[in-house]
Amino acid sequence: MDLARGEVTGRRRRWPGNAARLGLMALPVAFFAVFFAYPVAAIVRRGLRVDGAWQFGRFADVLGDQGIRHVLWFTTWQALASTALTLLVALPGAYVLARFDFPGRQVLRAVVTVPFVLPTVVVGTAFLALLGHGGLLDQLWGVRLDTTVWAILLAHVFFNYAVVVRTVGGLWAQLDPRQEEAARMLGASPLTAWRKVTLPALAPAVAAAALMVFLFTFTSFGIVQILGGPAFSTLEVEIYRQTSEIFDLSTAAVLTLVQFAAVGAILAVHAWTVRRRESALKLVDAALTARRPRGAGQWALLAGVLATIALLLLLPLAVLVQRSLTAPGFGYYRALTDPDGGVFLVAPITAIGTSLSYAAAATAIALVIGSLAAAALTRRDAGRLVRGFDALLMLPLGVSAVTVGFGFLIALDKPPLDLRQSWILVPLAQALVGVPFVVRTMLPVLRAVDVRLREAAAVLGASPWRVWREVDLPMVRRALLVAAGFAFAVSLGEFGATVFIARPDNPTLPVAVARLLSRPGDLNYGQAMALSTILMLVCAVALLLLERLRTADRSGEF
Repeated sequence: MDLARGEVTGRRRRWPGNAARLGLMALPVAFFAVFFAYPVAAIVRRGLRVDGAWQFGRFADVLGDQGIRHVLWFTTWQALASTALTLLVALPGAYVLARFDFPGRQVLRAVVTVPFVLPTVVVGTAFLALLGHGGLLDQLWGVRLDTTVWAILLAHVFFNYAVVVRTVGGLWAQLDPRQEEAARMLGASPLTAWRKVTLPALAPAVAAAALMVFLFTFTSFGIVQILGGPAFSTLEVEIYRQTSEIFDLSTAAVLTLVQFAAVGAILAVHAWTVRRRESALKLVDAALTARRPRGAGQWALLAGVLATIALLLLLPLAVLVQRSLTAPGFGYYRALTDPDGGVFLVAPITAIGTSLSYAAAATAIALVIGSLAAAALTRRDAGRLVRGFDALLMLPLGVSAVTVGFGFLIALDKPPLDLRQSWILVPLAQALVGVPFVVRTMLPVLRAVDVRLREAAAVLGASPWRVWREVDLPMVRRALLVAAGFAFAVSLGEFGATVFIARPDNPTLPVAVARLLSRPGDLNYGQAMALSTILMLVCAVALLLLERLRTADRSGEF
């Protein structure tokens, strides 16, 4: 009887239970409250509260300014244009990598993902080397595009190509091709079969990818800062200008709240599309759907996609490397070992060690916070509280990193959180960006674990911590390594917040590149190219290791 009662209890018991879920959420909520909500609220309060009174009239003043309206308009339309252009260019690549089997396919998947984990400073620098003064286009045809909107749009496509390929291509590879074949057997043309069978199944994934691309381009900072010049400014760039150059905190606070509201709306729509993606679809093993290209048309499509990847993704990086090697005897690289009192208090080369140590610390923080958050979100039948918690985890990807960084300086300068002189400030800011990637990497794997294993362990008396350690961890250890790699790469390249809080004697690689680019002279420009190349190689190596882990996952070792 006791055994039967235990079995019934085990069936009814869900993991994690409400109490356990709240316990798992406690540390992530506290982390985001202290190091995200508090700094953002502090800078908004500093900007909108004067002599004890709230200055809500500043909204009308700021939004009525013609220059600010131009910034809002440019931010919106360039994000829409970047999103449309990215979908147009990347959807054929998503199809090829999902449906075609050809030599080097896995390597190509890693290559197209490299731009996404590259720091925006490196992307901007690469396109500056391609499109700017003395760049490849300037040398060949005397054409410069570095201060035009086309440079920004192309750089955004370069940066977000992998978002479409991974999001749409991942689902495309698992759609059963027999559904489309059945429609063609019934007399539908290839285009009609694709439009009425495949496209409706892909629509939620396409919408989710489009929203993520729009979010990243709407909040673009490093790319616009380097390529846009004085003529173009997004909300993020304008917040930085108002904060660091004009010192108008009230305008910066208004713009921060405007961006916060826009990002909240985008994330709400994105969450809705993700839930639609999780609806029932007839999916098969992705390895069973890929096949060799057939006919001249498919081979031409493969060739076109390879040419696009070579010109759009590889050429800017190759030009970046070439420009870093133009000085004889690796002169730009050797110059990195010389201290430059005009920009740094230390030799620029020290930024490599500083960035690696900061990124390692940020990765450790992101793994702890992200793992707890993912465990709390494991159950799909979560209520509004948990869904709100899920949305909170995504906010750092869209809320102004400039605001967060400056908020750190304002809010974390008094006991018991006087961290302005502490090295940990930079990893904390970087971890905020890394946590969403950890959660999104681990959550699907955690949800795939058979809940009966957890319930059996709980019935036998295991605590939630022991259930996680002995049931979940052995199954998700590889996903944990993948999450660590993503967190490390994005932490290494974080720029918006770090530019405010990195100390002059401890600059990170993105900050060092931006400072070198801000100074005239071929030597500074060449050193920026050299540092960007080093940063690119570190990110590429990390991503190739991730791809090997993903490939190994298919062996069933989990």
